[in-house]
Amino acid sequence: MPFTAPKKYWDMYNSEDIPLAKNQFPPKNSPEFAMHGDVELRGYADKHDLPKPAEGSLSEAEQRELIHAYYACVTYVDAQIGRLMDELEKSGLAENTIVVLWGDHGWKLGEHNGWAKQTNYEIDTRAPLIISGKGVKSKGEMTQSLTEFVDVYPTLCDMTGFEIPKYLQGESLKPILENPNIIVKEAAYSQFLLGRYGSKEDRKTERMGYTVRTDRYRYVEWYKWNPKQKTKGDFITRELFDHKTDPQENSNIADVSENKELILELSKSLTKGFIL
Repeated sequence: MPFTAPKKYWDMYNSEDIPLAKNQFPPKNSPEFAMHGDVELRGYADKHDLPKPAEGSLSEAEQRELIHAYYACVTYVDAQIGRLMDELEKSGLAENTIVVLWGDHGWKLGEHNGWAKQTNYEIDTRAPLIISGKGVKSKGEMTQSLTEFVDVYPTLCDMTGFEIPKYLQGESLKPILENPNIIVKEAAYSQFLLGRYGSKEDRKTERMGYTVRTDRYRYVEWYKWNPKQKTKGDFITRELFDHKTDPQENSNIADVSENKELILELSKSLTKGFIL
């Protein structure tokens, strides 16, 4: 943001043809603060009165305008990447170059009545990661293997013949680049701090959310956060989503009694991943 792209890219799309999010409601049984109110988008002059996720959706016209602008910006960036790749080819460097493209977060376009980034949910924590170039045998293929950005450095070390430092927390993704069906890790981790930005009301309490994603589940634990000591405090609540039955994470099932043992297992994995 802001969604600014040359008119050429805006004209590639028709607002009336753009599909809208199907789950325009906060996750059921989740704490209201977890969908905090679109701080980033709300900072723009024409969006100060943006309804919070628990208050309702934007009008259909507003949604289509935002998504249309997002599409235009993504297409504009895609064109710039194409220019870079063309120059690699022209210069003769493409044959001996590894290209890594990634973004630092996902993005909401009306899902859960939210916009932009900044939650612990799949829509925000699942980010683009594309690796191509020399040494990548499975070019153009997708993988369901879990990966994290801490894996990028050890991957590049492995692909270029450098020794992978033992102190790194990431794993080499080279096996996946040779066979997309390979699994190199059992879980991926992320965290997000709420309460540092936004309105005075939003900044009264800081909360830290830690999340672990396995091949089937996303599990989140929320704690009070001490900004002075930069440490977590009392436990607040938890969230659990089953991607086999609920891929959009629309319903928190952490309070379902049958999930107690699963939650204990995932909580241990979370503690191990963050050394909590």
